[in-house]
Amino acid sequence: MTPRSLCRTGLIVALSLVLAIPARADKFQTLGDEIVIGIVAVGAGLVVATVLIIHYSKKRTLTGCINSAENGMIVMDEKDKQTYALSGDIAGIKPGERMKLRGKKLKAKNHDKTMMWEVREVSRDFGVCQP
Repeated sequence: MTPRSLCRTGLIVALSLVLAIPARADKFQTLGDEIVIGIVAVGAGLVVATVLIIHYSKKRTLTGCINSAENGMIVMDEKDKQTYALSGDIAGIKPGERMKLRGKKLKAKNHDKTMMWEVREVSRDFGVCQP
């Protein structure tokens, strides 16, 4: 026999032995359970990712009247009643105007713990503040 035919014969014998092993019904049940668990896990992961994306994208705007301060401009948010010192792109911001500002909250770096708002853009200018 040539080495090539010996290799073929060995392969045929190995495949015959592997395929001759009877399939057990409990393996199919286990496989089905694993597929269901995998689908549930992927679904739960998608729900968690969606909730996190929605949660972190909510507080991206701030609305309030702009006031002058010693170190720049401040605004008190109408929703949470917190006062923020403005930083970032404040070129189009005018004191005495009620504006909706898009940006993000920054941690206080100074000693008086004033909260900072980094302005990315003016979303809307509502005009002069009403008393």
